[in-house]
Order: sequence, then structure tokens, then C-alpha cells
Amino acid sequence: MEKSSNFIIEEQIQQIIQSKLNPTPKEVNTILEKALKLNGLTLEEAGTLLNVSDPNLLDKMFVVAKEIKDAIYGNRLVLFAPLYISNYCSNNCLYCGFRIDNKDLERKVLSIEEIKEETKIILEQGHKRVLLLMGEDHQKCTLDYFIDAIYAIYSVKDSKGSTIRRINVEIAPLSEDEFKKLSEVPIGTYTVFQETYHKATYEYMHPRGPKHDYTWRLLTMDRALSNGMHDVGIGALFGLYDYRFETLALIQHAKHLDETYGIGPHTISIPRVKPAKNAPASYNTTYAVNDLDFKKLVAVIRMSVPYTGIILSTREPAYLRNELFNIGVSQISAGSKTSVGGYKQAFNAKEDDTEIGQFKLNDCRSSGEVIKDLIKMGFVPSFCTACYRLGRVGADFMELSKPGLIKTHCHPNGLTTLKEYLVDYADDETRFFGDKLIEEELSKITHKKLREKTKEYLHRIEKGERDLYF
Repeated sequence: MEKSSNFIIEEQIQQIIQSKLNPTPKEVNTILEKALKLNGLTLEEAGTLLNVSDPNLLDKMFVVAKEIKDAIYGNRLVLFAPLYISNYCSNNCLYCGFRIDNKDLERKVLSIEEIKEETKIILEQGHKRVLLLMGEDHQKCTLDYFIDAIYAIYSVKDSKGSTIRRINVEIAPLSEDEFKKLSEVPIGTYTVFQETYHKATYEYMHPRGPKHDYTWRLLTMDRALSNGMHDVGIGALFGLYDYRFETLALIQHAKHLDETYGIGPHTISIPRVKPAKNAPASYNTTYAVNDLDFKKLVAVIRMSVPYTGIILSTREPAYLRNELFNIGVSQISAGSKTSVGGYKQAFNAKEDDTEIGQFKLNDCRSSGEVIKDLIKMGFVPSFCTACYRLGRVGADFMELSKPGLIKTHCHPNGLTTLKEYLVDYADDETRFFGDKLIEEELSKITHKKLREKTKEYLHRIEKGERDLYF
């Protein structure tokens, strides 16, 4: 397969950034009115909003982004836990703690039994989704090993009899044949970050290893969608280059996938560079993104690509995560560990992510604490995996997501999975507030038969049944 990589047009992006400086309130308000129609924005319109600095206009942008998120996703926040199974890597990324030149890092590959142990600890937190990751070294960690790990994770049950219901994956770019092989494995979304879309910066930040090849990485999703994968996730590591450029490039990438394959990205991830041991670029970020600009870029992505899930990790502190939930974020990690074997180490009170993880965490609350806080803020923590298991993936998912119809399924499924969590894992306080929230949310289901069916499912879950979904 030969694909052109010229869909990221640097000159066009830079020209938009420079030509849209100091936008007027009239220009901004016109774009915001268009955004509310849920059809996305042009690159020029997104560039205009990225140059907004007026506090009043920024507040309007945040309000509109929230309205769009509510229209598509409601007040649900999907939860997952990352699971790292190897930190061997053949690359030398200057911002990453797993880089090959970090000689202080103890390298490890988890055995299948160790993977099962990590999975059980994650399950005991109430999680039903895992993001499976490993370093980019296919000699130390082969695709076959990774696939074996997937099936091992699905085989684990915790003390409540719960299992992981969906595994999303984030591993090195694959070849066409490798994607065909992975497409036969029961996974959800395949994710790869471009890290930075600015070619010169990319090549500087990745001086050695297979990852040095900008074009090979950029065309990863083309290979994936051309060879059997249904859902893909993209992302940029903000802080390596101008955040406005990266945001517009992400949007351009999303539009390329949508126009070429009829399937935009299932998710867009928005990590910021965080300190990592022996990773020089993680401490010297010329293009560091402040909190206000970070909120702005999240709002612009939400308005530009309204149908996609926006993922926020525990890299960010709790106070900022709470603000971003109201601007456009729809998926979050909770109780995360970024070191290999980190969940067991944390259980034994031995882990320090600053020293042995891929990067430094800032939201170190337990999953239970995050869930309790979300409920008190009026959000529905969702562990739903119904779309994946019912085949609502790829084009079928997009058909429901783009006009905002997916919420009809996701809202009641969010309530049933929350009820499972409350019955099986929550403390008394969390259950009290969670049950109260569920009662309030039931009244928002306007379709009478759907509301009554949801009530029935909730009652059956209370009585001991599990995994009821629409």
C-alpha cells in the first residue's frame, strides 16, 4: 500500500496560524454559532479560535464546547486503566523515560502470569476497560506475545467474578500483514500518537530507532484502516512544538481519515509533556503549554471533531482534570500506573512512578476516589463496553456518533455499569451518592420503554445479575 503523507501540510497550517491572529468578537461568535450545529469546523475556523486570548471570548468557547460534548456524550465519563507489560524500547525519544539511553531504568517484560496478576488488581478497582501498552521493541516483545497477553487478560476473573470486557491497545506502528493479524483479535481501539506533527521537531525528538521515520508513523492509521482495523485513536504530545500547530495537524489528520475511509478517529488523546527520568526534553520544554491554552485546545478539538472521544490521562492534576471534564473530555484513566508491574508494586507500597514509570503522574487518587468525586460533581462514571461487543464499531459507530444519537445507547449503559460498580466495589458513601445520581439520570431518559427497561436492568443488577446492556 502506497499512501501520500502530504495530508499534513505544514505551510498551510503555519499560514493559518499567522493569518488568524487577533480575531474579532464577531468572527469568533460566528464560528461558535456554526460549531453548535455539530458539523465540525474548517481548519481556518479552528485556527481562528486557537488565537483567541480575550477572557470573555474564551469563556464563551468553553461554554460552547461543553454544550457540544453534552449533546454528543451527555454527562458520562468513560473510565479505563492503562496496563504496561514491557518497558524495553528500541527508540531514543528525548522526552520518554523508556528511551534506550536511560541506563538507570530496570528493563522488564511481564510473564503471562504476572499480566494476570496485574489484571486482577485492576479488576478489583472496578475497571472493565484496559489500555494495553508496551515499549516499542518487537525483538524483546513480539506481536505474538502481545496477542497472548490480550487473551490472558480476558481470561482473568476477580473476587466478584468480574472480567475485563474491552481492551484497547497502544503499541508501535505495525505493517500491513501485522495489522491483518491483529484485526482478528478481539480488541477495541488501536492507538498510536504521532507525538509531534512538525517534521523537523519530530526528527530531532526521535534521533534513533525505528520511530525516527516520520512518514512510517504518520501513515500508521492508513495501514490500520486498510487492513481490517475498525477503530483507531490518534494523539499529539503537547509541549514538543507550538500547540496551535499540533492542534490543527490533529484536526487535519482526523479529516484525512474521515474523507479517505469514512471513519474519523474513535479517540483523540491530548497528553502534555511531563518530567521523566533521564529524558532531557521532558524538563526543557520550550513550547510548554499552560493550563489556559490547554483548556483552549481541548475546546477547539471538541468543536472541530465533535464526534470523537477526547482522552485525558492522569498526567494532569485533579483540579485541571475536573475543569476539562466540563469542556470536552469524555474518557479518562483512573488509578493509573505507568511502570511495568506497577499495580502489584503499588499494592505492596513499593512504587514511585517518578523513578520507574514512563512519565510523572499528577492525579494520584485511587480509582475509588476519582469515581466518588465524579459522582459528587454530577458526572456518570461509565464502564460501558456495549458498542464493541454488539458490533457498533467503525462506520456503524460513526453513523450514530456524528449526529449525537449514540447517547441514546450510552446513557442507559452508563447507568447500568455504574450500578454494577456501586453494588460490587463502592464504599457506603459512594453508593449513597451514586444511587441518588442514577435516580436523577433516569428522569432524563425521555423514551418511556427505554426508561422502564433501564429500571428493570438496574433492579436485576441489584439482585445479582451482571453485564446487562443495550
